[in-house]
Amino acid sequence: MRIGVLGTGNMADALATHWVRSGHQVAIGGRDMGKAERLATRLGGSAKPASLRAAAEFGEVVLSALPFGTGTNVVRELRAVLDGKALIDCSNPVGPGFRLLTQGGLSAAQQLAAAAPGSHVVKAFNLCHEDVWRMSPPIFDGRRLAVPVCGDDEPALALVHQLVRHVGCEPVAGGSLERAGLLEATAALFIGLWVGEGADAQAIAPPLAYAAGPRDEEPHTAEEAFR
Repeated sequence: MRIGVLGTGNMADALATHWVRSGHQVAIGGRDMGKAERLATRLGGSAKPASLRAAAEFGEVVLSALPFGTGTNVVRELRAVLDGKALIDCSNPVGPGFRLLTQGGLSAAQQLAAAAPGSHVVKAFNLCHEDVWRMSPPIFDGRRLAVPVCGDDEPALALVHQLVRHVGCEPVAGGSLERAGLLEATAALFIGLWVGEGADAQAIAPPLAYAAGPRDEEPHTAEEAFR
């Protein structure tokens, strides 16, 4: 698969490392060609440096590994070459105090889609620190990390599911792009718990088998269910 990466930072590095190792052709796009060249050299294999526009033109899938706001501006400039392509958004619109910057408005992913309306935006890879994505693979207590994926275009979703697996993770259908805001809000909550409180965010949800409570102790009435 041909993958264009917009950005030369930590997320670009972490995800592209896996994709190069999986045999994909990767173009690292940056405004600073020196940074793009250094990252492509470090990745090795098929990775090559490019301008932002050249990377967008190259990829059948394009990863926007840019900060919230910056990504929207860049994508708007490249909207013509992104037409018909899967565009992955991994950004988190989280500000000081772990505040969700998009509250009450369009999600970061929806803003990206509005900036390049001919593209097929898919939200993924936003719930973990970049060093988690560097793990090869991310496995915890014997279970591969699950990655929620939100989008509206089935072919684009299929491509992103494949790329999730090539990072060593398991894709999970997160619903339409309209639900991407829920993923972004979850990231704000989790970052606040992990960083702000030092709490284990994973501990706030029961295992799937207990999602509705113990099955052998089901309440007999609605009143009992909420006692």
